[in-house]
Amino acid sequence: MNFDVASRYADDTLHIDANKLIQALPFIDYHDGLLHIDGVSSKTLIDTYGTPLYVYSKHALLANYTAYVESFSALNDVQICYAVKANSNLAVLSTLAKAGAGFDIVSVGELHRVIKAGGDVSRVVYSGVGKTAQDIQIALQAGVGCFNVEAISELDVINHVAKMLGKTAPISIRINPDVDAKTHPYISTGMKDNKFGITHQMALSAYEYAKSLENIKIVGIDCHIGSQLTEVQPFVDALDKVIELIEELHDHGIRLQHIDLGGGLGVRYVDENPVSVHDFAEALLPKLLVLQTKYNLGLYLEPGRNIAANAGVLLTTVDVLKPTEHRNFAIVDASMSELIRPALYESVMAIIPTKLNADDADMKVWDVVGTVCESSDFLGKNRALALQVGDVLAITGAGAYGFTMSSNYNSRPRPAEVMVDGGLHRLVRMRESMEDLWRGESV
Repeated sequence: MNFDVASRYADDTLHIDANKLIQALPFIDYHDGLLHIDGVSSKTLIDTYGTPLYVYSKHALLANYTAYVESFSALNDVQICYAVKANSNLAVLSTLAKAGAGFDIVSVGELHRVIKAGGDVSRVVYSGVGKTAQDIQIALQAGVGCFNVEAISELDVINHVAKMLGKTAPISIRINPDVDAKTHPYISTGMKDNKFGITHQMALSAYEYAKSLENIKIVGIDCHIGSQLTEVQPFVDALDKVIELIEELHDHGIRLQHIDLGGGLGVRYVDENPVSVHDFAEALLPKLLVLQTKYNLGLYLEPGRNIAANAGVLLTTVDVLKPTEHRNFAIVDASMSELIRPALYESVMAIIPTKLNADDADMKVWDVVGTVCESSDFLGKNRALALQVGDVLAITGAGAYGFTMSSNYNSRPRPAEVMVDGGLHRLVRMRESMEDLWRGESV
């Protein structure tokens, strides 16, 4: 569904219609002019927990996960492995684990988080380009379902560790199909100049080598071309290339149990029009059903952003208004330390008031910035907003790659995280204290 939520003007000013934006975000709405998140008023959250504050909707997380389950239900064997790197809060992981999700991890730390949250380790796929022997040992002992192998040399390490433990390691080889995902270069992962995966040309030899190793069991083939993809065609192109390999592998006596198409489906931040999960599935299912019939292949998917991003907001208070001759600065208590996406990717995220102002006479064009000593410390530029000191703003789309990429830069304690659910709210991570900033250090 398309929503005309934003107006972009010749001077780069961005005006977002908050009432229209929330039509695409069903877990937030305005009651009597006050923003509510999954039935909880923003004023209650601010008064209880302060700002800056990350708020996640349990309802939205489950709805976004269920969309994948239902859209691909025509297949006999589907495993939705939530990408933990998107948002690794234990409450988020626990919510998805109880719904039946598997998990895509890229570190031993993420593995321990999944275990702590009650996730099924046999439904974990371990991705990532730099697994150490110790990482592999811990994962094998825990019983992970599959290693997504990124390099031929990694096969040797996995085989050696598995032999040492007297185990057989299940592996899938990640193929780099050299498909342009048409996304930001920092989050493109499927081009030949990216560090990820094994080239299409080397795939057969890599699988044949894996087959020769005693303590390796080949179970799948993996492909991930990037993140925040708004069109389905790059996925179709990548699938076609992987199908070519599946057929070639089969001709060489290499049998697979699943195909893993990764994640990367995009979301609406402001005025993007990403393909829906339903339409994404409709485009892929005809080919996947053939693979199921012909080779009895199951499907793995690794969505992260698409599940978590629009299930969360970041609330932040306007502390200082600083109009100047050239630009107007609204200085808020969040910063690039709490939300680095705008500084790192120049990403544009919606910023809306938590309290609607009926009179737009005071509307000006503001750069919403933090207090970190970097010129790159901005959360939004050229935003048309009617602001006063003390106003609280909501940055939507902050449920993915928000807190999980936060830092203590400028010695800033990281914010609290809260889960809301149908009018209820609970703290799921305490706000860091000053003592937390130097915990573990010594003079």
